[in-house]
Amino acid sequence: MTWLYVVIAVVAVLVLIGIPVVRALRFRPKKEKTYPDFPVQCDEQKAISDLAEMIRCKTVSDTDESKEDDAEFEKFEQLLPRLFPNVHRVCEFTKLGKRSLLFRWKGKDSSVCRVLMAHYDVVSVEQSLWQKPAFAGLVEDGVLWGRGTLDTKGTLNGVMQAAETLIGQGFVPQNDIYLAFSGNEETNGTGAPTIVKYFQEKGIRPALVCDEGGAVVDKVFPGVTAPCALIGIAEKGLCNVRFSVEGKGGHASAPPPHTAVGKLSKACSAVEDHPFPARLSKPAKELFDTLGRHSSFVYRLIFANLGLFRGALDGLCKKSGGELNALMRTTVAFTQMSGSKGMNVLPPYAEMVANLRIMCGESVQSCVDYLKKRVGDGIKVEVVYGMDPSNVSETQGEAWEMMKKAVSQTWKEAIVAPYLMLACSDSRHYGEISDHVYRFSAMALSKEERASIHGNDEKIPLEKIVRTVHFYLRLISQF
Repeated sequence: MTWLYVVIAVVAVLVLIGIPVVRALRFRPKKEKTYPDFPVQCDEQKAISDLAEMIRCKTVSDTDESKEDDAEFEKFEQLLPRLFPNVHRVCEFTKLGKRSLLFRWKGKDSSVCRVLMAHYDVVSVEQSLWQKPAFAGLVEDGVLWGRGTLDTKGTLNGVMQAAETLIGQGFVPQNDIYLAFSGNEETNGTGAPTIVKYFQEKGIRPALVCDEGGAVVDKVFPGVTAPCALIGIAEKGLCNVRFSVEGKGGHASAPPPHTAVGKLSKACSAVEDHPFPARLSKPAKELFDTLGRHSSFVYRLIFANLGLFRGALDGLCKKSGGELNALMRTTVAFTQMSGSKGMNVLPPYAEMVANLRIMCGESVQSCVDYLKKRVGDGIKVEVVYGMDPSNVSETQGEAWEMMKKAVSQTWKEAIVAPYLMLACSDSRHYGEISDHVYRFSAMALSKEERASIHGNDEKIPLEKIVRTVHFYLRLISQF
């Protein structure tokens, strides 16, 4: 009888091991639709020189508008008719508010429309940390240097070059196309919301919206060696939270057991030691299902059996941090702290600020409630600025198919996958009027290039400028 129990136990273990292994073996790439070649051409030198001219417009936005140079923004706006005469001849142009530029390219049927977005403002520069001038539009050794080449004048240039080229060829879209550009995205300004409000007033619901976001990247998913074209179908929310403590002040020679700074430090540790719970959102689930099938066997074993290995994946994410962890949970990054102005003076008031990126399914309020529970009494917790996560767009149907087709025809070797965008963009506002909002920066970006966005030495290889135009030529040709 004992041997029977042993046999049953062995069989049970083999079954428990065998089922996940079989699932992993069967977890292979799905049969993908193949797309015919779609050769396109553009004036490559014009695409490069036009972007260089855009870079020379110092359109730096600031939360303090008095620090902005309006003349540089006007210079940019006045540049567009000269660079893109076909677009201005055919498209109806409307300037909505101070920083909202909208072109309507009328199609044969106006019952459906699609929107191509970008922003033309840029973040500031610490020139001493750059190898080349940030606003000179310098072309050297096959590279165009400058703030905005990647984020996102390069995208705007791609959209406008494609439209200029197709109009010149006599192309008339089947449906209306809107080219929507904002000039204060970097400061969460009113540019994009103003355009969305205009669409709402006109009863316009775009069948597709394409904005900045993912890119074609290498070595970003465990076990996958092929390049991945990541299209954001949602983006996380954003919240800046202030934690503060009031103290009695006084001389530092006779301190209390815990100073205001000490209490804040304890609160900081309490939050960092207890990360937000993992949450497998729809974008992350679809990303894992798509790219996991292309991964090596060990990782396929994990992603094919997430119900079994979710705890292990969660532990790995907590330990490693970074992008994979950010895909799984709301993240908290403490970024600022202040106390007494004197080295030997107890602070009567101390504060620290954390930047949260909020996971789909959670909200600013739910996150604040969680933080209050973690830090306990005596710490004041208040929202400085916050916005909930965006809606999640569909990955089935015509709009998704159009995006996937244009990407696949432009980067043939890339695996196309949906993903959750960790940063924020203007496209979140369009979730109010469309279920088909996609975030894709039409470029293949190296790790170094991605790091230069909002960083130093932002630049783009000339070939990538041209390929961005090719992507939009293929996308617009479907409209």
